[in-house]
Amino acid sequence: MSTYRQEIFISIDVETAGPIPGEYSMLSIGACVVTDPSATFVCELKPINDRFVPEALKVSGLSLDRLQQDGTEPEAAMRRFRAWIDEIAGDDTPVFVGFNAPFDWSFVNYYFHRYTGENPFGFTALDIKALWMGVSGCTWADTRSSYIAEVIHPQLHGDHDALNDALYQAELFRLIRSGQSRLGPAL
Repeated sequence: MSTYRQEIFISIDVETAGPIPGEYSMLSIGACVVTDPSATFVCELKPINDRFVPEALKVSGLSLDRLQQDGTEPEAAMRRFRAWIDEIAGDDTPVFVGFNAPFDWSFVNYYFHRYTGENPFGFTALDIKALWMGVSGCTWADTRSSYIAEVIHPQLHGDHDALNDALYQAELFRLIRSGQSRLGPAL
């Protein structure tokens, strides 16, 4: 007999210095509870090394030099993030929700394991792009956020600020799940 625990969907976005964790730093984390976007977490982190892809920093507007001075140490950041998740979820199951979740989850997973020993989200994440494809019947090419926004008309938009993007993703997820969006070409 299984015991059901309520699921708490947490929208998460990260900004990074490059494409893979370990080789490049996670520079900021933004998160919100999907059903209560006023419940947020945001943190900028000190870089773990000096590697970066110029385009990644250009997109986010973050500076490795500034974060080296003003960012939170990665271990402290991940412990704070874990405490926030534990407070939000309580005895329920936290579910990582992301837009292109494999990318964001890979950094969050790496940092949780490296700095705290475990990832409270386990080894899975819910990807909004894949959800949209499944619900709408569209092609993978039509899972861009700009295309989805044309169909479901969110009020927010993404801007490569981790918290703003987490809030935007949460709205996309709510609209897709609510069915109010008159979804996609296949429906």
